[in-house]
Amino acid sequence: MMELSSSNSIKSKSEKQIASNPTERARVLRKIDWHLLPFVTVFYLLSFLDRANVGNARVGGMATDLKLTGLKYNIAAAVFFIPYSFVEVPSNIALKLSRPSRWIPSIMVAWGVVMTLMCLVRSYHSLVVARAFLGLTEGGLLPGINYYICLWYPRSERSKRIAIFFSSVSLAGAFGGLLAYGIERMEGVGGLHGWQWIFCLEGIATVLVAIFSFFYMYDYPETAKFLTEPERLYIMDMVKRDAIHLSSRFDTHFVWQAMKDYKTYVQVSISLGLVVPGYAIALFSPTIINELGYTAANAQLLSVPPFVAGFISTIVVGIYSDKHNLRGPYIIGGAFVSLVGYIVLYCSVRAGPSYAGACLAAAGIYPTVPVVLTWAGSNAGGDLKRAVVLAMVIGISNLGGVCSSFIYIDPPRFHIGHGTIMGFLSLSIIMSLFAMWNYNRLNKKKEAECLADEISDEKGYEFQDMGDASPLFRYTI
Repeated sequence: MMELSSSNSIKSKSEKQIASNPTERARVLRKIDWHLLPFVTVFYLLSFLDRANVGNARVGGMATDLKLTGLKYNIAAAVFFIPYSFVEVPSNIALKLSRPSRWIPSIMVAWGVVMTLMCLVRSYHSLVVARAFLGLTEGGLLPGINYYICLWYPRSERSKRIAIFFSSVSLAGAFGGLLAYGIERMEGVGGLHGWQWIFCLEGIATVLVAIFSFFYMYDYPETAKFLTEPERLYIMDMVKRDAIHLSSRFDTHFVWQAMKDYKTYVQVSISLGLVVPGYAIALFSPTIINELGYTAANAQLLSVPPFVAGFISTIVVGIYSDKHNLRGPYIIGGAFVSLVGYIVLYCSVRAGPSYAGACLAAAGIYPTVPVVLTWAGSNAGGDLKRAVVLAMVIGISNLGGVCSSFIYIDPPRFHIGHGTIMGFLSLSIIMSLFAMWNYNRLNKKKEAECLADEISDEKGYEFQDMGDASPLFRYTI
């Protein structure tokens, strides 16, 4: 009995040393980073590579071989987003009821198989069906990863982590262009066109990574073998304190709490204004660059620098957003930079300035998406409500991908597309300003309530089912 008491005392002392030492805290968080972030970054890189490679395949000869005249390509690109959006809330609820190391790799195997089999498409109709199944199987990944991050990190540490894995979007855009340029040289191998090999090889890579992650992905801090016992207790306590003792149990009450909250739809509108430009860049940048007068092969290569610019800005903005614990101002700043880029694209008649505008548009828009996801997750109180809010924000706003698929229809200047995107960016800026004002107003109201009723953290359990409506909960601005 004495030995057990002594052991617990040592663990408690070690845990307190971590909590009181910023260097130790940073070391433990870095340790988690090295065991979690490589997985989720590769997952999302493959996800975005597989959904956006249809743009590279189009330029690589798919449009000609499948006779994608008129709006056929646009329909094939758009159909992905409909099942993708509707599957996200059920998927996150399933993730809550199962284990991340089982649910997320299962999603990957499913879409990897669909992606691989897309190399067999021989007609426009088979392409549309394949894209619909790709959206259905891939839909749960992004909300699932965001929820997974929330299980390990406090709110003030999430933005840079989400930025790191989301930066794989721009990396996928850059890598996708280079990969497509190389794979197209396989034209005729095995009786397949070069663009068919793009689908096949990228799908196989997804399946292989998924199988590996079944065995090596970690679920929760309390079961993480790479953490020592004091580190595990510290992380569990830190996340619990950050949640101010809000309930983590499964109850449909929290699902309705998320769906009835007007703040969820404010975040949806902000995200929608950012997702439409983001998908437009991913789906149409090779086409836009091609229409500037460059050859198809050069268009694949020249689509790389805008994504590299997006990759760098995503990491930088994620770090500083966490450092200042601010979300809204960084969304507004990024959206404004992207807006300037699209104004240049809209007004310019020469290839050089237009290409610079494309780089500016990507550098501005890509950092904003991880910040808005962090913002939505941080301001939803309680595990299940957070899971549902993230799924709703991602799911509903991703319907914007349907819009992105149909706005670039007037080459070579694409005024309709660029003009539409400027409108969506303006929507995001306006709604971000409203959200900042509203969160600040609510925080002041809660502070006054706590002061008047003498409510302290010790009373947190009294409000555990209230979610972010708890008087102890504070919204991030």
